Amino acid sequence: MPQLARRIGRAKPSAIMQIAEKAKRLKSEGRDIISFSIGVPNFLPGEHVYQAAREALEHDSGQYGSNRGADAMLDAFLQHIEKIGLTGYTRANLATGVGAKHVLYNLAEALLDEGDTIAFPTPYWTSYLDIAEIVDAKVDLLPCPPEQDYKLTPAQLDAALAKKPRVFLFNNPSNPTGMVYGRDEIAALADVIAKYPDTWIITDDIYNRMVFDGVGYHNFVHCRPELKDRVIFVDSLSKTYGMPGWRVGFMAGPEVVAQAVVTMNSNHITSLPEVVNAAATAALSGPQDVPDAKCAEFQAKRDQVMAVMDSIPGVVCPRPQGAFYVFPDISCAFGKTHGPTGKVVGNDVEFCSVLLEAKGVACVPGSAFGEPRALRISYTCPTPQLAPGIERFKEFFSELS
Repeated sequence: MPQLARRIGRAKPSAIMQIAEKAKRLKSEGRDIISFSIGVPNFLPGEHVYQAAREALEHDSGQYGSNRGADAMLDAFLQHIEKIGLTGYTRANLATGVGAKHVLYNLAEALLDEGDTIAFPTPYWTSYLDIAEIVDAKVDLLPCPPEQDYKLTPAQLDAALAKKPRVFLFNNPSNPTGMVYGRDEIAALADVIAKYPDTWIITDDIYNRMVFDGVGYHNFVHCRPELKDRVIFVDSLSKTYGMPGWRVGFMAGPEVVAQAVVTMNSNHITSLPEVVNAAATAALSGPQDVPDAKCAEFQAKRDQVMAVMDSIPGVVCPRPQGAFYVFPDISCAFGKTHGPTGKVVGNDVEFCSVLLEAKGVACVPGSAFGEPRALRISYTCPTPQLAPGIERFKEFFSELS
């Protein structure tokens, strides 16, 4: 029979979704499962979003939309990014996609030829490596261990950019670590980037509204405005507005890049649905009380989880200041035996497997993010589940010997 394309052999299913599906299956079998696996915000947008969607359905044109995105939605996004200091952009600098992941994939197709190099820090969001491999790009991983708070140093970036990668991909706040770069840290990295004019910079900053402790969100363009002609900012409705299922992602950057993504859309999706455009416009331009309240709630949940992480002997967990993740180094458990089950924990995958079976707690192994000493906890579960979930996590350590 005919063969599949070679690129399919490079495509891998999401490790995060595999864990989430296993937890769902165990729950359907009657197990008491608390899932810290998938990074969904677990709240819904305000009523004004649904009202806008209902009105759009009542006045549906039934026509194709713009490959770039509806004008009203683009204007709402421009106002949205102006609030975080990204000014001077027009509709021509924007493009949309079916979620930020789709935007990132389109950017990879638009910016990377086969054999080109994309560099990004480790730990990384799982899809970065997957997308790079699908488009047959070379990957330069920049290790950022817990000993340096999972953050990239200017020296590391300098060494990486000296090798002239086509793209440097940066994520702030970070998934999976929740770490946030402060203004001075961003400024130091921006100074390095300014030395290497031949590299595109993608800032995947979809958690920019979920920053804690007054740190604030900072972008390379804030510190070095001249970088605007090669920095591409990626954002999404999914996390900020509790709208992952609506699938709306954005980019703001140089016109030539935005137009390339628009062209890709014309061949991939044509346009976002009219009702989705309306809902997105309402989310961006309407009341912001829901995302503001959820940011405060997630900060409180961060504090609750970190209190437990800090109390477990041997666990090292840099304190996150954004998103809704903690990323503890649990390598102190490797080589130990879980008493009640008799199973040996040899690595992060086995740790998560035994934890799920023994305690009904689902986490994602750190190796899925390029850091096999750790695991990711997403603390967006319903609030009543959080305390018992992290207590089970702590109990699991007490049962190791």
